[in-house]
Order: sequence, then C-alpha cells, then structure tokens
Amino acid sequence: MQLEWQHLTACELNAIAGRDPVAVLVLGATEQHGAHLPLSTDTTIGLGLQQATCDALSDDVIALCLPPMTIGASDEHASFPGTLSLPARLAIETLEAYGDSIAQAGIKRLVLLNSHGGNKAVMDLAALTLRRRHGMRVVKATYTRLPPLEAALDADELHRGLHGGALETAMMLYLAPKRVNMQRATNALTPVPSPSALVGPEGAAPFAWLAEDLSPDGIAGNATQATAEIGERLVHHYGRLLAQVVEETAQLPSLHQ
Repeated sequence: MQLEWQHLTACELNAIAGRDPVAVLVLGATEQHGAHLPLSTDTTIGLGLQQATCDALSDDVIALCLPPMTIGASDEHASFPGTLSLPARLAIETLEAYGDSIAQAGIKRLVLLNSHGGNKAVMDLAALTLRRRHGMRVVKATYTRLPPLEAALDADELHRGLHGGALETAMMLYLAPKRVNMQRATNALTPVPSPSALVGPEGAAPFAWLAEDLSPDGIAGNATQATAEIGERLVHHYGRLLAQVVEETAQLPSLHQ
C-alpha cells in the first residue's frame, strides 16, 4: 500500500503510524547532467523508482512516501551552471531533521531511496545518528549499488557510465522523454583502466573527483546507447529490487533506544 505523507491529515497519520509502516524518502539532487539531460534528473529518477517500488510491493506492506529531498550534496558538480548543493554538514542535518520528525510521529522504519551518488556519505552519517537517537531502523538504498540488469547495458557502460550516461539517460527517456535532448547526447566514456586496477572514480580505492575530471561536459558514459525501452526495463528492475528492500525493512525486528 502506498500513502503520500503530505496528503494525510494529522489524525490519519497518527492512525497509520500504529500500523508500523515503512517511511520512504527519496534523496535526489538538482545538478548538471550534461547538455542532454535536465538538472532535475536525479530527482525525477528517484521519484520514478519510488513509484515502481510501490507498484511492486506486497499488499500487506505500507509504504509512507515523504516529500522528496530535491537538493543534495553536489559539490562535485558545483563548477557547472544550475547546480544547487547543500554543504555536507547541512545535508546531514537536513536528513536528521527529517528523521526527527518521522520519529516524533511514532514511525520507526525508514528507507532512504537515494538516486544521487554524492548523497551516499551524508546518508551514511545521518542514518547512524538516527539509529542511535531514536532507535530507528534506517535502511540506505542507493539504486546503483543494487544488482544491475546486465542484459540491458554492456558491462563497460555499467562499470564506467557514472553520470549522465546510458543508465540515467535511458531511465529519463522512459520517465520524462520531453526533458531529454538526444541530439545532444554524447559518448564520454573514460579510458579503459587496467583490469587489475584498484584506483578509479568508483573503484575499490576511489579517488575524489569533480565532474570536470570526468569529461569537459561533466558526464561519464555513452548516452547515445540509451532508449526508452531500455529505460523501462531498468526502472522496473530497480523497482522490484527496491520493493524487496522495503519489504525486508518491514520484517526487521524493532529496535529500542
């Protein structure tokens, strides 16, 4: 069952809290995604995945969807026009404030559905604080860390298409096709590293990077591979996995402060 937090009355929310729902908060961003994708890409994908998640949920699980966080920690994209970013400390405090309000409403389970890589570090720190402060189950679900749909994109693109590549472009073609300009899509894959390399932008030993380190346009990946059909498959693939995350969160034992 999917419910929207902001559309409930206080009395209705109080009644729902007594049924032990799982709150779901989309962590998006407003930042550059090259010349072919809008600044809203991460938030649009996050909300699309949230809907696909709820569509795939078991009927006995209540997903209480919160208003999304549309500005995240995006320092790595600050050199490009249009990027809006919260300082790391403020992003952490914003997530903690969401969690404080959720706990105040009597809700003890929260899934952070993250669609922006730059949010991962602040999400980790805020989640731990909320666990300690409220005895809250906080599950951190960044969709790109879930098992990939290997049949949809080639292994090279899945590994190195970090930002504005085929993955995000395909999902945007499915979710918001009018906001995508495929005439401006490019192939911006980085040079192939050694198969044994541990160091890379998202390697086993990742280095700190700014978007301009990836390419002049601040993207990494081959956006020209993307189609709406691939995007539909990806959205439903990740939606099913995220539904499993929410269902498993609902089954975790309760915690105490």
